[in-house]
Amino acid sequence: RVNGEMIDREYVVDFVEKYREQFEPVRPSFFELTMEMAFLWFARQKVDIAVIETGLGGRLDSTNIITPVLSIITNIGFDHMKFLGDTLPQIAAEKAGIIKPGVAVVIGEKGDKEVEQLFRNKAAALDAPIRFAEEEVNDLSAVRKGSKWIYSTREYPTIIGELGGFAQKKNARTVLTATRLLMEQGFTIPHNAVYQGFSQVISLTGLQGRWQLLQEKPRIICDIAHNAHGLRDVMEQLKAEQYNRLHLVFGMANDKDTESVLSLLPKACRYYFTRASVERALDEHLLQEQAAFHGLHGESFGSVAEAVAEAIKNADKDDCIFIGGSSFVVADALPLFS
Repeated sequence: RVNGEMIDREYVVDFVEKYREQFEPVRPSFFELTMEMAFLWFARQKVDIAVIETGLGGRLDSTNIITPVLSIITNIGFDHMKFLGDTLPQIAAEKAGIIKPGVAVVIGEKGDKEVEQLFRNKAAALDAPIRFAEEEVNDLSAVRKGSKWIYSTREYPTIIGELGGFAQKKNARTVLTATRLLMEQGFTIPHNAVYQGFSQVISLTGLQGRWQLLQEKPRIICDIAHNAHGLRDVMEQLKAEQYNRLHLVFGMANDKDTESVLSLLPKACRYYFTRASVERALDEHLLQEQAAFHGLHGESFGSVAEAVAEAIKNADKDDCIFIGGSSFVVADALPLFS
């Protein structure tokens, strides 16, 4: 998207036709191909600022060909362990690969001492200024109001946050720290732009799947959290919801640490184990078997649509249905409610 507008459909078709002979022998991943298309689209649109998110890790990620004006590492959790390593310092080292010589970096959450020191050492070696959001914005208060957050700091009193997930409290610190660093570099960011960015983030960006309410009666919520670090916040938020019975439509990718995730899930609910329509999806029967060892029981379904339909059929109007475990599962579910 550029200024909130989705890329032209015709441009996508033209890109494939124009570059097919060049990319087919290389066999890039879907992410690598769409990243290249996005970069060319941004260049064509002559954007002033582009927000680029890595796909996997950082050091070897395809997006790491750029030299940014600011780097942000939100947090370190056990994710993509097949590729990034099976310890937090190993994963942090891969994520730290986006730190560039002389380019400031914001760390959203310090993590443990070893991870924090790794980031400090990497930044020092590259003469990159480093800021930790927890230190930089240490006066943030957050109060829940309906489905939104009300944040306040000395610099920005009473910010309305449109994203209502529990994790957004940490993200708010990261965003405000990044804003401060960009302004120190000479960027002009008016206060009203910060307030608008928080209060209208969904309409401005088209962001979906972040503690998103899809339906009332029964209450249906989805979230793309897909590792233990993210799902811990989501499960805490589910506990705070009011409902008679809880139904979980749940699927995962096959490169995730299923054991750490399943250990976080509530036992007192009905499960609908499923798989998303991508090759990376974990087999629903295998997930069901692994979940049983954690006391989690339910049925398995070969598609997200089937699982959602069954959950809705079984739920009363005062129940709650949660859809998640994978961004791919949520992507398959969203069109069902459009």
